[in-house]
Amino acid sequence: MNIFLRILSYAQNVVPKLVYFFVFSILGIIFGAFNIVLVIPMLKVLFNQGKGVMVVPELPAFSLSSDYVIGVFNHYFLGIIRDNGSLDALLFVCALIVACVILANIFRYLERIMATKIRVDLVKNIRMDIFKSVSNLHIGYFNNERKGDLISRFTNDVGEVENAVMNSLKAVLKEPITILVYFLVLFTISPKLTMFTLLVLPITGGALAEIIKRLKKQARQSQESLGRIVNILEETFGGMRVIKAFNARNFIIQKLEEESTYYRKVNKSMSYKNEMASPISEILGVIIIAGIIFFGGNMVLSDSSTLQPEVFLGFLAVFSMIIQPAKNFSNGITALQKGTASAKRIFDVIDTVPLIENKPNAISLKGFEKSIEFRNVSFAYDTEPVLKNINLTVEKGRTVALIGPSGGGKSTLADLVPRFYDPTLGEVCVDGISLKDYNIDSLRKHMGVVTQESILFNDTIFNNIAFGLPGVSEEAVIQAARIANAHDFILQTENGYKTYIGERGSKLSGGQRQRISIARAVLRNPPILILDEATSALDSESEKQVQEALFNLMKNRTSLVIAHRLSTIQHADEIIVIHEGQVAERGTHDQLIQNRGLYWKLSTIQKN
Repeated sequence: MNIFLRILSYAQNVVPKLVYFFVFSILGIIFGAFNIVLVIPMLKVLFNQGKGVMVVPELPAFSLSSDYVIGVFNHYFLGIIRDNGSLDALLFVCALIVACVILANIFRYLERIMATKIRVDLVKNIRMDIFKSVSNLHIGYFNNERKGDLISRFTNDVGEVENAVMNSLKAVLKEPITILVYFLVLFTISPKLTMFTLLVLPITGGALAEIIKRLKKQARQSQESLGRIVNILEETFGGMRVIKAFNARNFIIQKLEEESTYYRKVNKSMSYKNEMASPISEILGVIIIAGIIFFGGNMVLSDSSTLQPEVFLGFLAVFSMIIQPAKNFSNGITALQKGTASAKRIFDVIDTVPLIENKPNAISLKGFEKSIEFRNVSFAYDTEPVLKNINLTVEKGRTVALIGPSGGGKSTLADLVPRFYDPTLGEVCVDGISLKDYNIDSLRKHMGVVTQESILFNDTIFNNIAFGLPGVSEEAVIQAARIANAHDFILQTENGYKTYIGERGSKLSGGQRQRISIARAVLRNPPILILDEATSALDSESEKQVQEALFNLMKNRTSLVIAHRLSTIQHADEIIVIHEGQVAERGTHDQLIQNRGLYWKLSTIQKN
């Protein structure tokens, strides 16, 4: 129930909308019930046909009770029979039935409008909350979670929640009211027969509760399996070049076949149980009606009974109308179980606490003045140590290069500066203040990052360069592209800066993608640059041109450069050699060559 209430809280102004929903539902139910109740006086007329003049009761005094409504109806209905005959009375009843049907359907329509407003607001707000929560999580979260599973929660799970809301509003919330109204009518007709009915109804509820209990677990398994299927598809479509190159198509097909078979098995079992609920409720309903017919018929046949035949038939007519709401209620509960299982998966993501977040009253970094310091910094992914007791100072305006064998921790060290991660031990400081004391957004505004992998978006070249900077002028974008040696090839594309580059920049070459990424960093004009293999995807000619542009860009800026090619960092103010998570050597290019240590070995290997 708590999950369901939390789901509803995502709808805007949900309380007044629910009030309107309930009011319209109740009015629709009441006018719908009138149609059935009108059967009793009609049968009474037929059973009393030719048995004498009917006595017309006096118009009762006003009161908020069913007796008042029945008294008013009998006064006018029997009066019409007495004064105008049975035909006019039947015409009166028919007109009343048509009016009740029109009013019932008007209120049902308004009820569905309210349900739709709740549903569309709720779905939109849940999706936005998922995205806001996920986008606020630390980088390591995305290394541990399957992207396909996250997408599945954003799409399929939200779809299940949407269905659950519609079913719950119409079935779980509305149908109990319908059943309650009908039972109030039944109590008015015959309290004794209604009490008998209430004694046998729990049989139906107990049978359905067991079915519903088993559905919840399988609903969660189904959504988890669907998330894995989406993940396989996402990886397959993104890695199709590798799949074809390694003849791995059959391997992927087998992998998808196994997961799809499991998904089929779970959903088949769910469907069997789901479809079982409706016929079971109907069979039990018919058994209950048979019991009512026997019990009520015995009351009618008894000489001492006050239950008249027309009243008994009216009772059966009203009770038969309870069966469909009861079936709808059981089906709604079933759908709600699937929806709450999906909602649980959604809220697991939303409730994930970001490991990297602002401290209360975090200060804003107004400007970078002195240095970046790593003070006794150690870092580990889970329990595996990556960095061990790093002490390093990067003075403002200096270029510091990080080199070393792959897996040594260079990129991890650089990722600590924009606070993609926090150190396990020690701290990273800017101008003597720990990064944890700064507002994260203000910190990252002072940094430009070019990653080893060119991360581009399915948008225009212009928007990729101006990414995250609304209102940037065309001249500024062009100037950034010139510095990154990208302007000339951009003009040769189909629509220049307005050319769409496809998913992840698939319409561009690797070197072109990297130059767009560099132009994006150039445009931000940040005081701190982090270049993680920024020129690794460029050919020799482009590398030389871009390197010259980067050298000009890095003047009077603080730059942290990660590189494997030693030729690109020989002019750095200081070179830090990282090996097995520790600082193995440090110094200028000439100093490290003279030391004939690890740097000299790497340099010798690359020359050969």
